Amino acid sequence: MTKEEIQQEIDQLESQLTGNMMEDMEIRDKIHNLKMIRDGIKPGGQEIECVGCGS
Repeated sequence: MTKEEIQQEIDQLESQLTGNMMEDMEIRDKIHNLKMIRDGIKPGGQEIECVGCGS
């Protein structure tokens, strides 16, 4: 996946946010994971979600 494809997916997910924290939790988690991949914080396919923030 290229950075542009990842950003497009992030934008698509962000358009689905409702403003309700409980409903948006899963979408926000996906967005967070995609941003980590896009920014090189989390290598793709890594089993551990995030060593730095403990997610």
